[in-house]
Amino acid sequence: MPASPEDGSGTEDLLRRGRAARMGWLVLGLVLVGIGVVGIFVPLLPTTDFMILALPCFARSSPRLEAWLLNHPRFGPGLRAWRAERAIPRHAKIASWIGMTVGFVSFCLLVRPGPLVALPVAAVLLACAIWVGRRREPSGDST
Repeated sequence: MPASPEDGSGTEDLLRRGRAARMGWLVLGLVLVGIGVVGIFVPLLPTTDFMILALPCFARSSPRLEAWLLNHPRFGPGLRAWRAERAIPRHAKIASWIGMTVGFVSFCLLVRPGPLVALPVAAVLLACAIWVGRRREPSGDST
């Protein structure tokens, strides 16, 4: 089921906000979407994370762009699941764990950091991996 921004007063709220604030949110949202698009082609740059960050920017500036993101065939289901349930699909969890592992191994092989650098990086990545793993998976109706 396609998602849409809040009906009713959503547009009225936007009209009450200052034009400069709306433009600022719009520009920030577009920059975040741009970085997310670059992430499609650049390994280890997360695309969905930037789309999730762009969503509230568009909610504050452009209901049309917010609806476009929520209804996008590629990004929409994950964004709707995150918005509705703070859920991460299983395939995205696995992809993030693989990405973190490949990134850390590449870091260690290419940079050859000492233990004082490698251990904190590993700790942060492990904490992120645990956080991702603890997120629930979306129920069938949010995707």
